Amino acid sequence: MTDPLRVLLADDQTLVRTGFRLILGAAGLDVVAEATNGTEAVEAVRRTRPDVVLMDIRMPEMDGLEATRRILADAPDEPRVIILTTFDLDRYVYAALSAGASGFLLKDVTPEQLTAAVRTVRAGDALLAPTITRRLVQRFTQRGGDTAALHRDLASLTPRELEVFGLLARGLSNAELATRLHLAEATVKTHVARILAKLGLRDRVQAVIVAYETGLVSAGSREAPQQPTEQTWTRSRNAGPAPHEPPAQRR
Repeated sequence: MTDPLRVLLADDQTLVRTGFRLILGAAGLDVVAEATNGTEAVEAVRRTRPDVVLMDIRMPEMDGLEATRRILADAPDEPRVIILTTFDLDRYVYAALSAGASGFLLKDVTPEQLTAAVRTVRAGDALLAPTITRRLVQRFTQRGGDTAALHRDLASLTPRELEVFGLLARGLSNAELATRLHLAEATVKTHVARILAKLGLRDRVQAVIVAYETGLVSAGSREAPQQPTEQTWTRSRNAGPAPHEPPAQRR
């Protein structure tokens, strides 16, 4: 038998941790440690080596953003970090995703969504509905300013991979991509895997972020992505979108 998936809970609210622990335990997932602040979370990850961390943003001593950065700096390949958020209030969520978190959950998540999310991110897939993540990315990329962005050289991608990348960033699943591009789903999976490998990305959530940061797609755009120009490629190699450039001009 395979070992149960190991989870660490980091939240300063006892009721939240207790509820999540009961839900995960009932689903056969092993809660190996709990933390009440970011400092405890970093230490607990080093001690217990969980597969997935459920990380609250707002905690005393060290917040979830800094804890996420330190955890993923220590072990960039694992664990997967899921950010717990209230969405409308936590303005640091985008920075946490940029730092390497694999997605986010609202704190009023259902038991089924919680267990499915933990299993999904451990498998390296997108967390829950990609369109929800896209809304979050759109909101924070328009602010510009206070977070360090991930930048990659899109020139390494083939024209077909660029097409897949742009549609993936708009929240299309592998099945939807296959239908849209008239490809087999296995072929789409191969394209997605190559895109992540070439750009050095952990998962689809980071791919969405990079697509917006490099200007491959822009907030509110609905059409298929256009072929990036040399200006876009050069910008992605260096400083990303110009700080004062309006979103509508980022093509």
